[in-house]
Amino acid sequence: MAHKIISLENLLVNPFNLIGKDWMLISSGDINSFNMMTAGWGSLGILWGKKVAFCFIRPTRYTYKFANENEYFTLSFFSERYKEALNICGRYSGRDVDKVKLSGLTPIEDGDYKTVYFDEARLVFICRKIYYQDINPENFLDDSIHNNYPMKDYHRMFIGEIVKALEKK
Repeated sequence: MAHKIISLENLLVNPFNLIGKDWMLISSGDINSFNMMTAGWGSLGILWGKKVAFCFIRPTRYTYKFANENEYFTLSFFSERYKEALNICGRYSGRDVDKVKLSGLTPIEDGDYKTVYFDEARLVFICRKIYYQDINPENFLDDSIHNNYPMKDYHRMFIGEIVKALEKK
């Protein structure tokens, strides 16, 4: 089943459910060389007059390499029935296994931006990187945040302008 382009102005989603509750796949790369990872941290909003998405990737994750090397990344959101596929994409590294084969998800390369999203996704944001910053633990104002980093592998935050939104037909 194909996706259709949708207007962000008509998007009817609760961002706290979309990212915090439902998880997502962050993907980067083209159809010949890409990786994806499950994520539960991120945000949507307006920054510098642009509609943006924030995502966070630890340097130890294989997707980090792809997000750094490519101009675009995608955020793909799925219905509950794909929870196990997202578990697989979060549990295994693309360095070690073929996550596409293990998860059963179907990658699609967007024709306009040459980046990958997944046919099974109910909602997709294609994002053009406009900023990144490495998390600096010296700037934590709430000491409990340190508990998220027992290995001291602080995330890199990527901010992407949402250049296309797709919804399952």
